[in-house]
Amino acid sequence: MNPVLKNTMLFAIVGAMILYTGFTQSWNTALVIVNMGLISAIMALGVNLQWGFAGLFNVGIMGFVALGGLAAVLIGTPATPGAWSAGGWNILSAFVFALVMVVVVVSVRRRMDAGWPRKIVVLALLVVGFFVYRALFDPGVDAIESINPAATGNIGGLGIDRGLWVTLAWPVGGLFAAAAAWIIGKTALGLRSDYLAIATLGIAEIIIAVLKNEDWLARGVKNVVGLPRPTPYEIDLQNDPAFVERAADFGVDAVTASTLYVKLMYAGLFTVVLVVLLVLAQRALNSPWGRMMRAIRDNEVAAEAMGKDVTARHLQIFVLGSAICGIAGAMMTTLDGQLTPGTYQPLRFTFLVWVMVIVGGSGNNFGAILGGFLIWFLWVQVEPMGLWLMQLITSGMADGSALKAHLIESAAHMRLFTMGMVLLLVLRFSPRGLIPEK
Repeated sequence: MNPVLKNTMLFAIVGAMILYTGFTQSWNTALVIVNMGLISAIMALGVNLQWGFAGLFNVGIMGFVALGGLAAVLIGTPATPGAWSAGGWNILSAFVFALVMVVVVVSVRRRMDAGWPRKIVVLALLVVGFFVYRALFDPGVDAIESINPAATGNIGGLGIDRGLWVTLAWPVGGLFAAAAAWIIGKTALGLRSDYLAIATLGIAEIIIAVLKNEDWLARGVKNVVGLPRPTPYEIDLQNDPAFVERAADFGVDAVTASTLYVKLMYAGLFTVVLVVLLVLAQRALNSPWGRMMRAIRDNEVAAEAMGKDVTARHLQIFVLGSAICGIAGAMMTTLDGQLTPGTYQPLRFTFLVWVMVIVGGSGNNFGAILGGFLIWFLWVQVEPMGLWLMQLITSGMADGSALKAHLIESAAHMRLFTMGMVLLLVLRFSPRGLIPEK
């Protein structure tokens, strides 16, 4: 079959499944799948950039997505009154001091000869620096967290909450993730590939732990709710006579119409971001830079022999892929309207994204997008379908049967079972993915 026709059919099948959901369940459900499918496709695009282009095994996607979510809080929420004067400047001074100490330690290590004197000086600087840092940092944290902890207790953000300006948080989320990726890459990319996996996994857990425990930053597990968004609120639309009249012209009540309208606006914004990133990724893939990255992926030794700086190129693409994941994380937090650090789980934000890339087709940008939509659709719809299937299977069993109760209760596990089955089937019959790399 013609590859273009085959790929078009695959996308059409996924689109038809979403449309079927709209007709048989509700269009709100279908649009929820579309919006999260778009965000998942962007995450998969970022991971595909790292793995498909360069062979980098990043298992810390969750951490980069969470940093994107943090950006939405720091950009969109208003500053907490009195927080900066109470302790914000202490915290900022502590961070500046820590940066200066890092520069001093690096300078000392470069200027002094190796040996015990250098070790003693470096150790003394680190010990003294730690206590000075905590003397600046801890009082600032205590002061900020004591400001109305039931409602705020955090430093707040820039308060950019007007219309499309809210979307400024999305590229900022990418910058946050890129900065973290640069630190990880400088540490681990010069070592064996398994060290990168360990480093990304560990850093991701550290990021989540910081978000959960540093209340001054984003309220920790108390969560930040009511984040600003680039779309109008449903209640405002329902109180707008012109909107209510237009909804009535289409035969839809104002409540349903307002929810559909908001979701369609989000879908439009997310589609623009996805298309822009896809165009850039395709141009990169087909450029000399993209061919060089694939050459490094296929044979690092040969690429180094030809004068390519493999570590520098790996760092470059690792930062780019992580930045895309950070953008997706900021978009998701904006869509949810809240930051809940407890919901960042490796199963959802690492394993599932990897399944999207593998099933869709590693090394193919369109494959990553297809995998994002397909796997997210199954993730949402498999559990209700599993419940229906179990009810059908047990329809002839007597009420109160232990076996019937067990089978119906097991429908909740259909998600994991289905993900495993899909992954096994694709690896068996199409090991390069549904849309393989050319």
